[in-house]
Amino acid sequence: MNTEILVRNNVQVKGQGDTTMVFAHGFGCDQLVWREVAAAFEEDYQVVLFDYVGSGKSDKSQYSTERYGSLHGYKQDLLEVCAALDLKDIIFVGHSVSSMIGALASIEQPHLMDKLIMVGPSPHYLNEPGYRGGFDKEDIDELLEMMEVNYKEWAKYLAPVSMQNPERPHLAEELEQLLCSNDPVIARQFAEVTFSSDVRDELEKVSVPTLIMQPKYDAIAPPEVGEYVKDKIPASELVVMDAMGHNPHISDAQETVCLIREYIAKH
Repeated sequence: MNTEILVRNNVQVKGQGDTTMVFAHGFGCDQLVWREVAAAFEEDYQVVLFDYVGSGKSDKSQYSTERYGSLHGYKQDLLEVCAALDLKDIIFVGHSVSSMIGALASIEQPHLMDKLIMVGPSPHYLNEPGYRGGFDKEDIDELLEMMEVNYKEWAKYLAPVSMQNPERPHLAEELEQLLCSNDPVIARQFAEVTFSSDVRDELEKVSVPTLIMQPKYDAIAPPEVGEYVKDKIPASELVVMDAMGHNPHISDAQETVCLIREYIAKH
């Protein structure tokens, strides 16, 4: 066991069981976003949580703009965490950009994952001819500029857009606090890497059985994106959630748990 990696990525191992579930957070967040969902599986599974380098309580001194200038650096974090724990045949659950990080990891090491579960995935966030990613390039440029000029104002703007559920304002407030806890410079680069990524051509190489969980209304990854991912990954299923917003694992943990359980039981 490579303890250096475990410390670097603030790896937490909980639960019990022969099968391991690995939960990976999205941009601007950390492993705490999974606390309710992950806890629901601890009785039957070994549960692994971690922070990507630069996020949460990871060792930020290990961050480099070269390594983390693309999704492959984050994919390497995931692969190294799994290797440090000697994991195989895992159930990987990734939110947002982590869905694509998980997809890339499954392509590189097909036997690492038994199942791949994507929550609000997007292989490409930009609108292109014949493809609706949800954002025009000008939108992304404005977001990145806002992050540079006034990071806290950017967090205050993005949190309610991402979270939705205005009748529960505490959810957006919690997400805003989480976003504000990041290093602004690292967060901006992670944002640029996330929103400029294009994994569309890789999806057909994913051979792992995949569940795509698409919130009913998602301002970050619209429903058309979920349909696109379903059409491109051969052994995939799409379920449209009742949950609203880009963070159903936070806003609707119970539905998230139920759908994951149903998929695992069915396969």
